[in-house]
Amino acid sequence: MAGIPLLLAGLGEQISEKAGILNLGLEGMMLVGAYGGFAGAFYTQSIWLGFLIGAICGVVVATMMAILCVYAGLNQIVVGIALLFGFQGLTALMFYAEFRTTYPRLEKANTFDIPGLSDLPVIGPSVFDQQPLVYIALLLVAFFTWLYTRTNIGNNLQAAGDRPAALDAAGVNVYSTRTWAVVSTGALAGLGGAFMSEVSAGTFVPFMTKGAGFIAIVLAMLARGRPGWVLIGALLFGIAQSLSTAFQVAGVPVPTDAADMLPFAVVIVMLIIFARRAYLPAALGRAYKRGGVV
Repeated sequence: MAGIPLLLAGLGEQISEKAGILNLGLEGMMLVGAYGGFAGAFYTQSIWLGFLIGAICGVVVATMMAILCVYAGLNQIVVGIALLFGFQGLTALMFYAEFRTTYPRLEKANTFDIPGLSDLPVIGPSVFDQQPLVYIALLLVAFFTWLYTRTNIGNNLQAAGDRPAALDAAGVNVYSTRTWAVVSTGALAGLGGAFMSEVSAGTFVPFMTKGAGFIAIVLAMLARGRPGWVLIGALLFGIAQSLSTAFQVAGVPVPTDAADMLPFAVVIVMLIIFARRAYLPAALGRAYKRGGVV
């Protein structure tokens, strides 16, 4: 469960990168989704409405990025960092203004057990008795694998990131393709943030993503366009994060700072092993202008 926010955000970033947009504002989208999801679930008393509101909040931020980067052609790195810091501050301010005296928590999210499989020893309760969004996230891996390899949408996304001019010449709108890619990224990142606040933590804490958005970007780059690899990376990070928590709960004499570093050490090892094989679209980070060279 610890890797689900990272999986959702990583799948979203993969869509954006395939279309040629480097989304450094991903963590800001996750934070907005986390705050919107928590507030939505708290006031509506519905975890699913909270998920929906979190996804919509992510879409709002992604739309801003699409306008500035896809249509205005501004630098994607600068805009992404600006959105990140801007919404880090905004979500912290909104939480302080609304909940500074109450610090509410949500009730524990209900889980759904798969009959038969949930009774398996050891792995049954931990794998097959989860919140339904966990299963949906796993199904999304299969869906995006099919989308990228079997549909024209996947081909258009790939072309928008590799040869946008050729895609334009084929009669497909590059701006529209990239816009929908960024908006989809925002929805998944917002959903991942909402899962983090509603299910994992049960509350919102300012800056609670703690770099998860940047790790999702790394996973998307290392996955070489394959959703299954994003899943593997998210699982490894989630296991490392769970182990760091387990060490502290079990009283294992491991320094707190060292335990907290474990998930990020896993990411560094993955970078060392796989970074040279990472695939990046040729036009990633480059604004497209019709009639231009790109």
